[in-house]
Amino acid sequence: MNNLVLFQRENRITYLTLNRPEKRNALNQEMISSLKNELINAKTDTETKVIVLRSNGTVFSAGADLEHLQKIQNNSYEENLTDSNQLKELYELIYTHPKVIIAQIEGSAIAGGCGLATICDFAFTIPEAKFGYSEVRIGFIPALVMIFLIRKIGETKTKELLLTGKLIEAQQAIQYGLVNFVFSKDEIATKVKEFATSLCTETSAQSLKTTKEMIANIQTLSLEKALNYAAEMNAHARSTEDCKKGIAAFLNKENLIW
Repeated sequence: MNNLVLFQRENRITYLTLNRPEKRNALNQEMISSLKNELINAKTDTETKVIVLRSNGTVFSAGADLEHLQKIQNNSYEENLTDSNQLKELYELIYTHPKVIIAQIEGSAIAGGCGLATICDFAFTIPEAKFGYSEVRIGFIPALVMIFLIRKIGETKTKELLLTGKLIEAQQAIQYGLVNFVFSKDEIATKVKEFATSLCTETSAQSLKTTKEMIANIQTLSLEKALNYAAEMNAHARSTEDCKKGIAAFLNKENLIW
């Protein structure tokens, strides 16, 4: 297996570790491809319920590999579009993945690296980490990440971050809604594991998948279509084995471990 992304699974938690610390975990095509492959495999892996995305080194990810971008500056539009689609497919895969994905951010997340953190379902970080989308400062644009960032934190804060390219501290990232929790370097791995374990044991995998899917889908629907969609999904959920099992356990006062 390509060692740019390391795989480890423990108690239904799959850890995917970006492993290019000498390049600040910059996202080159090989790393993007490796990460996509691991995530695709995890979709149907019955031993995986939650995925944790983390990195080796002192930086979570510095974003796109600028040396690679410099080399392909003379590419045709079609070649650049093919290259860009690789990152688009990775972002979409994370956002629509049937498993919950947690970002464990033990270092700064910049540009495309901040995009990875943005798209994950939950984000844990350390106080020292910085976050930002610096593309406009080098004449580039944060084209892909804005699709998800507007959904996550709204237009006002998205404009503030994307049009200035400024970096913000971890506590400010909490206030903006970029990340969920801040823990010390000594605590974060344990806290992520505890949180992931609680999802594994206290929630239905089918319910997680469907709820995450609905959150992604309803935002583009009209009110009427969204309500009809929600009613249909509600009706479908009632007949699932997980729902039957969960309600029976609750009524019988049984302690259900999923």
